[in-house]
Amino acid sequence: MTKVLGKVTKMIKSFSVLSLFIFCVLSANTAFPQISKELKEKAEHGDAEAQYFIGVIYSEGKSVTQDWAKARFWFEKAAAQGLAEAQVFLGFLYGEGRGVTQDLSKARLLYEKAASQGHAGAQNNLGVIYDKGLGVNQDWAKARFWFEKAAAQGLAEAQHNLGDMYDQGRGVKKDFSIATLWYEKAASKGYAVSQYNLGDMYAEGSGVKQDWSMAKLWWEKAAAQGHVGAQFNLGLMYYKGAGVKEDWSMAKLWWEKAAAQGSTEAKGALEKIKSK
Repeated sequence: MTKVLGKVTKMIKSFSVLSLFIFCVLSANTAFPQISKELKEKAEHGDAEAQYFIGVIYSEGKSVTQDWAKARFWFEKAAAQGLAEAQVFLGFLYGEGRGVTQDLSKARLLYEKAASQGHAGAQNNLGVIYDKGLGVNQDWAKARFWFEKAAAQGLAEAQHNLGDMYDQGRGVKKDFSIATLWYEKAASKGYAVSQYNLGDMYAEGSGVKQDWSMAKLWWEKAAAQGHVGAQFNLGLMYYKGAGVKEDWSMAKLWWEKAAAQGSTEAKGALEKIKSK
């Protein structure tokens, strides 16, 4: 797609997946909105899941004051009993330095323990660690190994990351067709970054036949989730009449959405419209 207002590169998010997946787990597993007397008693008597949920509650900080140190205390108890979810959260705390001194080696060891139990999120996070060389020597073969394990379990983040590896040619031969297949798997699960990248693939004809209607479809899905790059590109489609009837009012609508999220390109595009 011709980027007349400055090139919009793919918003690759593999680095942020490490944090993103943790917070997805946090929201999904907050089954106990408060630390009840019963929950605390179970935790104090060694119930690993109760210990884990108290850690989640302190991490989330909704029904109690957020306290990373207390979260770590309970996650450590549950992780010591081999609970994979607690090992993943504890790995996150060490990776981010929340409630502890940042220690990427400890984070990796904890992810390895959870990954060995088949925890897809831990496997994906190990992939990110090796992909980016976080506390280890960068190793794309190991990154792909862990991403493939997590992707085989259907984890959208890992499927996206594999697509990104083939898209960029990191540790594998660049192959847009394979990249597209992985993006499609993640996009079909609602993963916005893959939806955006898939839109790019159709717009550019990379790995698929060039198709503006498909580009628009996937950008709209990503934009509906607040993806700023997709919002900008939809605006550009309407501004240039690429695959749609030229419509500056629609271009303005999408650019305003992107600008509201801080997109400097969208802000520049809006100024360009005003000057005409």
